[in-house]
Amino acid sequence: MRHVALYVMDLQACEYFYVELLGMRVEWRPDAQNLYLSSGPDNLALHQAPDVERDELGQRLDHIGFVLAGADEVDAWFGFLQQQGVRMHTEPRNHRDGARSFYCCDPDGTLVQLIYHPPLVAWEAGRVGE
Repeated sequence: MRHVALYVMDLQACEYFYVELLGMRVEWRPDAQNLYLSSGPDNLALHQAPDVERDELGQRLDHIGFVLAGADEVDAWFGFLQQQGVRMHTEPRNHRDGARSFYCCDPDGTLVQLIYHPPLVAWEAGRVGE
């Protein structure tokens, strides 16, 4: 899955988080309520949520994730985002499958996982040579 679209309550704060902190770039801004971001092959659409009460029970998304190239990057990103005042949900930890990750929250409360997952990194590396 290379595309995720999120309704957000604070478009400006979420743009700052994903662009300035996570390094995505603005691909397209069709109007003041919609923003399309890219990190290369991945695309994230942020849409200003309608001005209605948010139905938290209706939310089905657990989290979104960004794949990192190495386990050491997980700790570096954790430290950087923590210094920027980003709300952390978990500390970095190793998984049984060799992955390493942590979870933080974007300004709208969406869980964001930064993860090093060896099979995904190897798959991406193999695509470079295609």
